Amino acid sequence: MSQIELLPGDLLDENGCLLQSGYSTQLIKKYNRKMIKTNVFRIKEWDYYLLYNQEVGIALTLADNGYMGMVSASFIDFKSKEEWTKSEIMPLTLGRIKMPECSYDGEASYKNRHVKIDFIHEVGARALKLNFKKFKNGKPFTVDLKLYDQPEDSMVIATPFDDNERAFYYNQKIVGLKVVGTATIDDIDYNFETDSTMFGILDWGRGVWTYDNTWYWSSAIGNLGEHTFGFNLGYGFGNTSAATENMLFYDGKAHKLEHVTFNIPKNDKADDFMSEWIFSSSDHRFEAKFEPILDRAALTSLGILMSDQHQVFGYFSGFAVLDDGTKLIFDKFLGFAEKVRNKW
Repeated sequence: MSQIELLPGDLLDENGCLLQSGYSTQLIKKYNRKMIKTNVFRIKEWDYYLLYNQEVGIALTLADNGYMGMVSASFIDFKSKEEWTKSEIMPLTLGRIKMPECSYDGEASYKNRHVKIDFIHEVGARALKLNFKKFKNGKPFTVDLKLYDQPEDSMVIATPFDDNERAFYYNQKIVGLKVVGTATIDDIDYNFETDSTMFGILDWGRGVWTYDNTWYWSSAIGNLGEHTFGFNLGYGFGNTSAATENMLFYDGKAHKLEHVTFNIPKNDKADDFMSEWIFSSSDHRFEAKFEPILDRAALTSLGILMSDQHQVFGYFSGFAVLDDGTKLIFDKFLGFAEKVRNKW
């Protein structure tokens, strides 16, 4: 397929519609919240960080989704195959969290009597701070991390929705940030100051969504020999005829893929998330099996609002082909794959 590369400039026109659909390796379109021409309840703005090594993972979310905001934190133990997640929902935030309009500047913060979270840009680094009281066994979950050495390339996509010309999805995935710092949960300290295997992934999103959507997303990052290797895979969200969000990353450089399919096994017609998945690409440049070890599942149903999430962590084994034809073999490569349906 021929994929369209984004050109620098504004993201939206005077009517609040996407000026161009496509992909880039840089955040070159300018997002301006004031250009959105729809109900403020429909605006979705979020920053999601996943930080992990071979033993533990930390996920932090700060979002302002119009009629509600959210702070969410997870701690994942890959050895024991356990996870702990806690969230705070804030009604009618309506933009008051003031999420930054770009991914490389500004800060986003929120606090109440249960939690305090800060995402702050510093010179050459991102600071992530969390104090979530009574997170596990009545004890707090605290995080004090810095992310640095941002890769040269990232995945950026601007996607329209067919049934609403003023709905759009503008998204950047940065795969492969270096991580240093500390975290404490249940009085156990984790020190990542000298951990060369600890990497970060940022999912930065801004947009106006339609009501009922299902998306598929997968990502992984780690060391492959003396190189860093990772990928971002996804589909199902909006009209992706102009470009996919499928990319390989090798030493921070992007290699574009076409369509990738997540083949999730079935059990009595229902998704069997904990059995082996198969991933395959239309251009035959990514083929892998995925062995799940943990399903971080969450179901929320509040009348007309619903979120059914399955973020499955596990091991990828297969191959990927770079733009120059180099074939990379990976085995037991830790990452995640998810299927999420939202009605909101």
